[in-house]
Amino acid sequence: MPVGARGANLAGDVPIRVRIEEGDLCDATADAIVNAANTGLELGVGVAGAIARRGGPAIAEECARHGPIELGSVAVTGAGELLARCVIHAAVLRLGEPASEASIRSATRAALEAARERGLRSLAFPALGTGVGGFSVQRCAEVMLEETERHGASDTSVEEVRFVLFGEPAYRMFEQVRDAAKIRAGLARLRR
Repeated sequence: MPVGARGANLAGDVPIRVRIEEGDLCDATADAIVNAANTGLELGVGVAGAIARRGGPAIAEECARHGPIELGSVAVTGAGELLARCVIHAAVLRLGEPASEASIRSATRAALEAARERGLRSLAFPALGTGVGGFSVQRCAEVMLEETERHGASDTSVEEVRFVLFGEPAYRMFEQVRDAAKIRAGLARLRR
């Protein structure tokens, strides 16, 4: 059940369309999907495991050639048998450690920049760091929507960012965070 909006700041001046939907990231028909990766680029469980299973062994083979990478950075591989053109592996944690706000913010920013550098127009993100990484879904939504808004204010090829969330609770939380941003933006306009 997609919910469309014009930009994460919802003031209408950001060119990126933001969609929030519940579903399977591996089914996303975007130019790129983003993997909630570890710094070793090991595709074990959670989003990474689903990408490995559904995309086939080519993705893991490319990850082995790219990894390890720095926390908060990205590596880009082909998408194997997935519908997307490529996978952007965003390192939000080190194996055995939790994700942090700083790593999620940096990885989100790096994924958006990698998409811009490659001229990609659409990107599908999971809730980075909230599964194995144990990070709060609410704070994740706030950080990722803020970074999408910032990126949208720059010169970018990215036209649409989809947050494809596993389960209704994550979907509802992202929706609530976006609605709260709309209210804050409206109040700020009234105060001017």
